[in-house]
Order: sequence, then C-alpha cells, then structure tokens
Amino acid sequence: MMRATAWAPVNVALIKYWGKRKAKLRLPANSNLSVCLEQLGTETRVEFKKGLSEDKVIIDGQAARGRERDRVVKHLDRVRDMVKLEFKAKVVSKNNFPKSVGLSSSASGLAALSLAASKAAGLDLSEKDLSRLARLGSGSACRSIPGGWVEWKAGSSDKDSYAETVFSAKHWDVRILVVLLSFEQKRVSTTDGHAVAGTSVFYQERLRWARRKLREMKRVIEKRDLASFGEVMEDEALNMHAVMLTSRPNLIYWLPETVRVMQVVQDWREKGLESYFTINTGQNVFVFCLPKDEDRLVRRLKQVKGVIEVRRDRVGRGARLLT
Repeated sequence: MMRATAWAPVNVALIKYWGKRKAKLRLPANSNLSVCLEQLGTETRVEFKKGLSEDKVIIDGQAARGRERDRVVKHLDRVRDMVKLEFKAKVVSKNNFPKSVGLSSSASGLAALSLAASKAAGLDLSEKDLSRLARLGSGSACRSIPGGWVEWKAGSSDKDSYAETVFSAKHWDVRILVVLLSFEQKRVSTTDGHAVAGTSVFYQERLRWARRKLREMKRVIEKRDLASFGEVMEDEALNMHAVMLTSRPNLIYWLPETVRVMQVVQDWREKGLESYFTINTGQNVFVFCLPKDEDRLVRRLKQVKGVIEVRRDRVGRGARLLT
C-alpha cells in the first residue's frame, strides 16, 4: 500500500540564518543551530493512488491553493522523480498550532511531508538524505528531521548541506514557552524575506560573527549554562531582526505586544525570575526557562497585555512515522 503518515516537530532557531547562498538548493548563508519541540508539530498523511488526475492537498481541513499548494506538489514531484513514480497523491496535513505566524510551520510541514511521501513511495532514506530532501522543500525543515539540539551544516552543495543532532533531547531539560500574540499571517513570507537580506548594511557583519556564535552556543549548551545560553540566544534574535529592519524593503515582523513580552522577560530576569526570549520570522515569542520556573512564568505571561495563549513545550524528538 502506497501510504504513510508522519509527524514532525516545530524547531526553534537559536543561532539563525537569514539569507541564502543558493536559493534553488536552499543553501543557507551560514551554519545554524536549533532545538526541536516535543508538542508543537505537523501530522501529514500521503497516499499515492492510481486513477487520480491531480494531486489533492488538504491542509488544516481546507484545500490548499496557490503558492502553498504549488510548494507541496513540487516536493511530491521530487519524491516521484527519485523512484520514477507516476501516481498522483492525496495529502492531508494538520498542524496543532497556527501556521504562517512565525512558529516555523513550513519547517514541520515539509519535514513531515518528506518522511511520509518518501515512505509512501517505497523509499527508506537515511536521516542525512531525508534531511537533504526536506531542505529542498523548506530550508529550516531539514532541522526538524533529527531530534534534540540540531546543527544545520551550511555546506557548499546539495550533498553536504544537511542537519544532524549535536545533543540529544535528553541532554538538557529546558522548558520552552510559546507565547501567542497574534494569529494573523505575516505579510512578507520567510522566503521573500531571505531574498532581500543582503540589502541590509549589517548583513555582511552578521555573517562574519556567525561561526563564532555557533561555536559559543554549542559550548554553553554542552555545559547546560542557562545564563550564557540566554545571552547568546537573545543577542542572536535581535541581531537577525536588525538585519530585517534595515533591509530594502524594511521587514517589521514585530507587534507592540512582541516588544512588551521581550521587555517583561528582561525585567523579571533582573528581579530574579530567570528566562530568555527568542523570535523567529514573525510576531510570536519563545521563552526559555528551567523547569523550576515554568509554572510561575506561565502565570505571569498569561497576565501580560496582548497575550492570547501560552503553550508549554520542551526539547523533543525529530520526525517519525506514525502507525
């Protein structure tokens, strides 16, 4: 039976990439590092069926259209080309979180699609090759294939640009609070944002620091040093958004509520409640803390003006097949 169902997690970039060296292959401008979540993710079922005249793509209960559908079909074509398969497919995908609001829905979505489609087509890809396949669909999707703390090697070609686990999910029990401030989809997609990254006057300087920050982040994760980890993570998030703010055109993903959450996290930290923030390409915020502070932070964050919801999460596994 040419059918498979897979689940893949959202991943949160800690050392980020912004800008691509080769857009067609989705090769990042710099190696980067992320962490997979345990709860937030995407479940996708792919079935190749004889007799279908075209691919049917349903995402979150609705038929996908336009650019979203084209992206899925193009990825299915990559898989079909690998095994010379002519059947069209029915794809049913569901996120357990809002998509296109800066929570990396394309990463979990394309990772789940890569695993489900390849298995449905009869392929048994290695983790490395599955990561490479996912990267072609969405760059950051390659980081949702392995689990735990993950490094995406920039590489120089399709063959050597992939993601791998550097520390397992069990290495360090930090808690990740997903602070939802808006469900409105961002006006400029991540793909379009990458295309203008090089127009910022700060872009080249950012790249010069990338390797050093990556080494430092891996060192502090290995030591389980939350204070140093948080310092590097916050600096990195603000650094990337500085490039966005100064690109042409300017990209302002933040809302007033985004800034408010960043400020209260820093204020609470100065008063003894330790936590740190990061932001992807969107308006919503991820807050990292130790287990002992999780409950108190959730209570406080829920009271911040503009906060709609706070999701609890932790470091999790990578993409996997479902029965």
